[in-house]
Amino acid sequence: MKRDGSMCVWCRRDIDTDLVAATTEHLVPRIKGGPSWLENEVAACRRCNGERGHRTPAEWIEECQRRGWEPAIATVIAVFEEFQAKVAREGGARRARPYVDSQLRRLRNMRVG
Repeated sequence: MKRDGSMCVWCRRDIDTDLVAATTEHLVPRIKGGPSWLENEVAACRRCNGERGHRTPAEWIEECQRRGWEPAIATVIAVFEEFQAKVAREGGARRARPYVDSQLRRLRNMRVG
């Protein structure tokens, strides 16, 4: 929450309040090789964490926008970039690398387009 702020990166609701529970969500799912690193997690509300399911971050952002929400695309990109930097420094997460690369391409096009 220090890094991402006190709002869900997907729907932008205030989180960690009496009404909305905060969770952390993996950007790269464990099934795709995503490790449990801070650089692979974002702050999200329980609703968005549950509803995202197996959708990629780019697919979920498109769904959020369809619902009229304004997801924090720049934050998601920044976290993916932190993930890439950690992998470049320390190695590991071999299976996750193609997933991160493809998601960054899609997200950067969204932000521009």
